[in-house]
Amino acid sequence: MEHCLRSKTQRYIKKPLASAAVLLAAVVIGVSAASAFGQQLSSRPDDRTLIVDDAPEMNVIAFGRNVIIRKHAKEVFVWGGDIIVEGRVDGDVAAIGGSIIQRSEGFIGGAVIVIGGSYKPESREPLRVEGKETVMFGMFEEEFREMAEDPSQIFAPNFTIAFVAQRALSALFWFIVTLMFATLAPGAVSRGIERFQLSALKVIGIGAAAFTGTMILVIGSLRLLPDHAGAIVGLMSFALLMLAYGFGRVVLQVSIGKLIQKKLSGPGKRSESIAILIGVIFWTLLLSLPYVWTIGVLALFATGVGLVLTARQRTSWSTA
Repeated sequence: MEHCLRSKTQRYIKKPLASAAVLLAAVVIGVSAASAFGQQLSSRPDDRTLIVDDAPEMNVIAFGRNVIIRKHAKEVFVWGGDIIVEGRVDGDVAAIGGSIIQRSEGFIGGAVIVIGGSYKPESREPLRVEGKETVMFGMFEEEFREMAEDPSQIFAPNFTIAFVAQRALSALFWFIVTLMFATLAPGAVSRGIERFQLSALKVIGIGAAAFTGTMILVIGSLRLLPDHAGAIVGLMSFALLMLAYGFGRVVLQVSIGKLIQKKLSGPGKRSESIAILIGVIFWTLLLSLPYVWTIGVLALFATGVGLVLTARQRTSWSTA
C-alpha cells in the first residue's frame, strides 16, 4: 500500500516537473534567439537609424529610417532613408527616396537601384560583382521621404497649390493625348467604346486577370531568371501595361465625355473636343479623390488591358 502510494505521488510530481522543465527550456531558447537577433540589429537613440551587424541571411527592409550595414547582410531595401554599406551585402541594394553610400571597404554583390536619390561610392572602383546593374532615377527625393514618414499621403494626398497645379498639368496632358489619338485613330477609339459599352464586365474581368498574371510573371522573373533576363521581362511588361493604360484611359475619357455631354446638351450636333474635355476633367477629378483614385487606376489598367485583348479576339472572329 505504501509502495503504491509512493509511486502515484512520484508520478503526479514528475508531470508538473516535466512541464516546468519544458517551459523553462522554451523560455531559455526564446531569450537566446531574441538576444541573438538583438545583437544583429540595433538602433541609435533618435530611432532614425538602423544598424545591422552580422546578419548574412537577413533581408533588411526599413521605412523612413537610415540603414547602416556594419558587417554582413543578404539584401537591403529602404524607403525614405539612406543606406550606408560599410561591410558586405551579398544581394541587391535598393533605396527609394534616399541615397546609397558605399564605403571604400564596403562590398555589394547584387544590383544597385536608386529612385529619388543617388549612388555615392567613396572609391573610384567600388567593390562590386562585374556585370551587375546600377539603376538611378534622381527625382522626387523629398516627396518619397515624406511618403515614407506618412504613408497615408499615398492614398490621401494633401490638397496644396502644387497638387492642384500638378492635376491641371495632368488634365492638359491627357486632353492633348486623347485629342491626338481620337484624330489619328478614330476607328480604334470608336471600336473600343463599342466593345466596352457592349460587355463592360467581360472587358474588365479579362483585363484584371491578365494584369494580375502579368504582375505575377514579372515578380517570378525577377526572382528566378538572371538579372538581365528579369530586367528585360520587367521593362517589356511595364511598357505594354502603360500602353494599355493609355489606350484604356483615352477610350474611357471619350466614352464618359460623350455620355455626360449627351445628358447635358440633349439631341443635336455635339462637339467631340468638348466631349473629350469633359471626359478628361471627370477622370482627373476622380483620380484626385483620396483613396478612390486607387480603385480608378486599377479600373483603368484592367479596362485598357481588356480592350487590347478583346480587340485581338474580335479581329480574329471577323476574319474567320
